Amino acid sequence: MEENRFVIITGLSGAGKTQAMRCFEDLGYFCIDNLPPMLIPKFAELCLKTKLKHIALVVDIRGGEFFNSLTEALQSVEQLGLCPEILFLEADDRILIRRFKESRRRHPFAPSGSVLEGIAGERQRLASLKAQASKLINTSNLSNYELKREISKCFAADHTTEFLVTAVSFGFKHGIPIDADLLFDVRFLPNPYYVDGLRECSGNDQAVVEYLNRWPQTHEFYQHFFSFIKYLLPNYRREGRSNLVIAIGCTGGRHRSVAVTNALGDFVRGLGYKVLVEHRDLQNAKAV
Repeated sequence: MEENRFVIITGLSGAGKTQAMRCFEDLGYFCIDNLPPMLIPKFAELCLKTKLKHIALVVDIRGGEFFNSLTEALQSVEQLGLCPEILFLEADDRILIRRFKESRRRHPFAPSGSVLEGIAGERQRLASLKAQASKLINTSNLSNYELKREISKCFAADHTTEFLVTAVSFGFKHGIPIDADLLFDVRFLPNPYYVDGLRECSGNDQAVVEYLNRWPQTHEFYQHFFSFIKYLLPNYRREGRSNLVIAIGCTGGRHRSVAVTNALGDFVRGLGYKVLVEHRDLQNAKAV
């Protein structure tokens, strides 16, 4: 029987709770942001009466006085037979200050004071909750896709995270991913940049995929590449690896690497493995 997962996402303001919620949504969780703690037990009851098995709730000091009832609410959830898990996000002071300056937002714990005072007060307020956390993540040096990977290791709903494959596209002009276990250069494939009508597209567009699939070298590459990956994965898993990062690079990280990474994700998923597909440079990439 599929296990219920009831996760409370909390932590310091500016530490990435909103991004974390998006990660849970990608993992198939039903997510609610800023639910008052007093409503959590009633919501848990409703979940038990429905087919919702994987829930993630963002709860933090934005709830004001309501936040004080969180411990009592979690105890009520446990009495219902659920086992709430707490994901606590934090970051270094200098990182939090920078994030608040960039967003030009006031700190919710010190709306009239300095950001640093707000951070200090919030740390003190959340100390007991942090001590109860099932998982603690410091997001100071994590990119969005790295945060997603960390969350997936612990909270992926289908419990296939004992071996997780992350397929990442990137552009060499933006630097090689430092956490890649395997790296493949696909700059030898025909470049859609030089085709009228495809320059502003990306590897997520079917027109780019169809263009690449016209060429014999693309099919030859996929044949050898997928055969190699199929051979490697069970061997990595047999050696006790819990995750494997496969990076696919082209010049700018927009066309070829994105299309190949998507194809790799589909192939590995078809083999029965848990897969995360990330396009590191696509959002900021110019057509190259």
